[in-house]
Amino acid sequence: MWNTKKKVNQAGADNFTVLGKDVTFKGVVHFEGTVQLESCFEGEIHTKGVLVVGEHAVIRGTISVGTLISSGNIQGTVTASNKVQLLKSAVQIGDVHSPKFSIEEGAYFRGCSDMGPLPSANESSQNINRLPEQAIQNETEGLHLPESESGYEELSHDLAADELVHEPVAH
Repeated sequence: MWNTKKKVNQAGADNFTVLGKDVTFKGVVHFEGTVQLESCFEGEIHTKGVLVVGEHAVIRGTISVGTLISSGNIQGTVTASNKVQLLKSAVQIGDVHSPKFSIEEGAYFRGCSDMGPLPSANESSQNINRLPEQAIQNETEGLHLPESESGYEELSHDLAADELVHEPVAH
């Protein structure tokens, strides 16, 4: 089953494997080159190459690839070092982590996406520590209250307005 590698380009020696519709398997798969999956798979897929998920394919598990091009059904987390492309018949239920992520009209995606290049460890921790300070500074930068309005004691509360806000809505 795994010895179905064919040379697509003799000069580049790229491997291209097709796993047909009649194949169902579970486990952990590692491969190089390009694999087109038309079958059902449950488990983990790991490659720095390209995974092409066919329209009738169903994958349940974790996918870690260089590039993912999907027309099929994936339920699980996808991590790509290059890009993820969901074609119009694709269904992706689960998170996607990739610097490039495209979704064709008609594709279905439910999950979180994390896009962009991965920052270095130093850069990441410095930016995370700076975020709260920057947010506070940006929010308060143009805010100047007159002395009479700056004290907590001087704030008034309108009970009638409070009752309107908390009044149940009739259907």
